[in-house]
Amino acid sequence: MRPGDFGDAAPSHSGEVFVFLNRSRTHIKLLHWEYGGFVLYYKRLEQGTFGISELKKGELSWSDLVLMVEGIQVVKSIRKKRYSLVQKQLF
Repeated sequence: MRPGDFGDAAPSHSGEVFVFLNRSRTHIKLLHWEYGGFVLYYKRLEQGTFGISELKKGELSWSDLVLMVEGIQVVKSIRKKRYSLVQKQLF
């Protein structure tokens, strides 16, 4: 993280959490403001990668963030139509 990373960011007291992932998505840093100063949480995965859900304008909901940190990937499932075979009757 560099000092210029927050140039256009919201004020630090807004309650937002800033999320940083490395390119290989094996390390995550969460930065937020608590009374008295900034708090930095850091997590490094031994195996696998952090899943990234669909981001809209760089925003991530709190529930999506918790799922991502816990290693739970939300995959959109599509229900497929089920067809039943019609039994042909012999004479």
